[in-house]
Amino acid sequence: MRYEILGPLRFTGESGPSYIGARKVETLLATLLIRSGQVVASGRIKEEIWGGAPPRRASAAVHVYISQLRKILAAAAPVPVGPIVTRPPGYLLQLDEDDELDVRTFEKRVALGRALVHDGRHDEACGVLKSALSLWRGPALVGVSGGPLIGAFVGSVEDARVECLELLMDAQLTVGRHREVVGQLQTLSGEYPLSEVFYRQLMLALYRSERQAEALRVYDTARGVLHGELGLEPGQPLRDLQRAILLGDPRLEHPSASTSPFGRISMMASARISPVRT
Repeated sequence: MRYEILGPLRFTGESGPSYIGARKVETLLATLLIRSGQVVASGRIKEEIWGGAPPRRASAAVHVYISQLRKILAAAAPVPVGPIVTRPPGYLLQLDEDDELDVRTFEKRVALGRALVHDGRHDEACGVLKSALSLWRGPALVGVSGGPLIGAFVGSVEDARVECLELLMDAQLTVGRHREVVGQLQTLSGEYPLSEVFYRQLMLALYRSERQAEALRVYDTARGVLHGELGLEPGQPLRDLQRAILLGDPRLEHPSASTSPFGRISMMASARISPVRT
């Protein structure tokens, strides 16, 4: 069975992709998948389904929803023993070796992509990170109602997706695809207007594409957004990059030759360009 939560919740068995129509059963499956391989207490399930105000017969209702979910999953992929196990103080969804959960695949590919970047194998990293992002079909668990567990998961996995995008854009810039990523970085800086990483990467991509004036306008846009939304000035890395562009710092050029005296400049969140002293 293949379970997918990076987008609308669905599962794929012998008869193809299936969705759960009942909202509370959908919330139940999402909760069990997020904690797959772990026992989820009945109290936690109630909180995810009803929030802080469960009905008087909530425990009986949970039993009914568990029974319904077992039947739905059994119909999709008949197996001798279903994936949902009753184990005090609650329930456990067990994934077999043949089962797949898309978020786990995503996490493995991001980890591999990060390792490839660390090893300097940026071109390979681009392919792996793109394959990780291809698993997303929309916002995680879009349309699924839930409580604090589901809310925290959605926020956490979205942060991981943004990190994957940052890694991918950085790897693309490192292998010299600055012209190719300009459009995507323009979109990303619009979707995440408070991300200084995407602004920096866009400025570098534009500068390397011989669009210096546009790169500087991106800085002005970033400064206006950050000041307007947060009352803050851009961080030091963004200010250093603007200054380097104004001065035509040679370290900003794509290091296509390994003999560059400055080496590779990473535009990731943890990196910065040292201020140019005149």
